[in-house]
Amino acid sequence: MRLTISPRLHALPFVMLCSTALSGCASTTGGASVLGYYWQSVRGHVQLMQAAEPIDEWVTRPDIAPALRERLQLAQRARTFAISELGLPDNASYRRYVDLKRPAAVWNVVAAPPYALTLHTWCFPVTGCIGYRGYFAEADARAEAAELAAQGLEVDVYGVPAYSTLGYMNWAGGDPLLSTFIGWPEGDFVRLLFHELAHQVVYAKNDTLFNESFATAVERIGSARWLATQSTPAARDAFATSEARRSAFRALTRATRTRLAAIYEQKEALTLEEQALAAMKKEAMQAFHAEYAALRAQWLQPQGGGMPLATTAQVAGYDRWVAKANNASFAAQAAYDELVPAFQALFEREGRDWPRFYDAVRQLARQPLAQRHAALRALQPPPEPQ
Repeated sequence: MRLTISPRLHALPFVMLCSTALSGCASTTGGASVLGYYWQSVRGHVQLMQAAEPIDEWVTRPDIAPALRERLQLAQRARTFAISELGLPDNASYRRYVDLKRPAAVWNVVAAPPYALTLHTWCFPVTGCIGYRGYFAEADARAEAAELAAQGLEVDVYGVPAYSTLGYMNWAGGDPLLSTFIGWPEGDFVRLLFHELAHQVVYAKNDTLFNESFATAVERIGSARWLATQSTPAARDAFATSEARRSAFRALTRATRTRLAAIYEQKEALTLEEQALAAMKKEAMQAFHAEYAALRAQWLQPQGGGMPLATTAQVAGYDRWVAKANNASFAAQAAYDELVPAFQALFEREGRDWPRFYDAVRQLARQPLAQRHAALRALQPPPEPQ
């Protein structure tokens, strides 16, 4: 999520139910019946869809708050821009709005082993195996997390502002705009919109890393173009400042993932005792917390003009993420970062031509997973020096 910097892994509940309910599957996962999970998914999704109303109707209401009217009109302009300038789908999605009256659309559960950065996965017929599970009720997500923690996994639960149905529900009105992200700063708002629409262009089954990295690349390239051509100097400056924080934090977490991965590899190569492994992991996490504290202090330090780079409110989301950071949260974040530079390089290779770029991504999606990742890693530029 853009304001709280939690990964924006997507729940895809209704798509899963539409296929799996027909299969008669009734096994259990994490202590909850699959059919029970699907029931909460379809119920939550249907309630959301029924509450959504066309944006055109919202903006003509006499009692609408001016800020909401302005943002809905911005959404209409961004939707047109996504089609004409980014080649994203022209369909029913994001042409309606719903006030959810809650802080998140869904709550995701992610989990990972204590000495690995590999996400626990759940498998479904349409979406394949994915590294998260979404719930419309936070209590249900936390109950699932407790089951996984009891199995010895490290877990994380976080609110997600939007979820994608991959375009499968456009016949029923499409994915709506939600109150959970409608008030975000302009740059962050359009990024999320472009990200979600990108999932409707290409989706590779069983490959969260590919899907999220692709959509993140589209959002970054697309939002840069939007800000350069459609936005105001004030919005561009605000976005540049927040993006500088995000970039610095991504670099820190990427370095920590590298450090942890090297430790966990020693477990396999040297068969280290768990006590030694735990000590090395603890040291790496202590270093992460110390480096974040220094970064945070730098953000809050008054600059030449007397103003800091961030307020305490603007770093609160980072604080929460760092406080509960574990293998699950690091592994989930990697899905959004790891292959993004490769997709950006692919975009450049295809002459910054959106149709050609999407065709190249579709070709990759048709390849076996290992071959697909190898091709992308061959495009990956060398990491920037820390």
